[in-house]
Amino acid sequence: MRHLKIGALIKGVYAEEVIPYYLDHGFESFGITYWQTTGDIDLKEQAKRVRELLGGSGAVVSSLTVFGNPLTGTGDNADTLASWERAIDHAAAFGCDVVSGFTGRIPDEPIPASLPKFKQVFGELARRAEDRGVRLAFENCDMHGTWDKGDWNIAHNPTAWELMFDALPNDNLGLQWEPCHQMVSLIDPIAQLRRWASKIFHVHGKDATIAWDVIREHGIHGPHPFVWHRTPGFGDTNWTDVVTILMQQGYEGSIDIEGRHDPVFKDELEMSAQVSSLQYLKRCRGGEYVTNPRISYGSGKL
Repeated sequence: MRHLKIGALIKGVYAEEVIPYYLDHGFESFGITYWQTTGDIDLKEQAKRVRELLGGSGAVVSSLTVFGNPLTGTGDNADTLASWERAIDHAAAFGCDVVSGFTGRIPDEPIPASLPKFKQVFGELARRAEDRGVRLAFENCDMHGTWDKGDWNIAHNPTAWELMFDALPNDNLGLQWEPCHQMVSLIDPIAQLRRWASKIFHVHGKDATIAWDVIREHGIHGPHPFVWHRTPGFGDTNWTDVVTILMQQGYEGSIDIEGRHDPVFKDELEMSAQVSSLQYLKRCRGGEYVTNPRISYGSGKL
């Protein structure tokens, strides 16, 4: 459990402002996110300030994430690819070795149509990252896309993952995984995790509640909502199983809670839910670390 930290996702534009608050509540890691671009943020200076804020707390920066479409290079995504490059170049300054985000995709084309561009763009980024000791992880959100069309991401389905990693079998390419996005597609996250755990570099703490009674009566194409994003501890996932599978696979990263999605615990209840989730996930990993007594359990003697 010393190797599996529980933390939170925070926006890069507010990182220095909110880190002290989260530290006061016991969060142990931070996934810093940027939407489509790192913008005017000087990552070298931000890394210095963030490391100073973390001080001797033991907390770490777990990942730098750029959410955008690096395959198009147009419109609001014009700086997304350059932002991936900047994040890779500055990851070590933050003390982390994971840079993550959406793969991007060719808009409104089936997933296979994006693979040549994906291979070109992330083949180069993977080499850049390898030179700097950085791993790249692909977030598994569909962003309302399907197999046939979408605007943001191809890495939301295990069949797509197979195509991606066949195209680029680099050891430093993996997944930024969470059960929620798979549950929205009615995929069993635990079975999936057992299959893909060795490729998971970072985990988002976000869950879902599936209303199977609604599905049985109305299906998934009607006007009735059948699934909701949830804060861990309030959804359907057994996070003890998630932690167990990750630890069995030697995972030494973090689970960073992704807030601002729960339809119940939101607004003035946002941080109450995140702190409750922090405490819940710490229990799921076995609580706080306690050293063993200095005796030999292998002696066979009572």
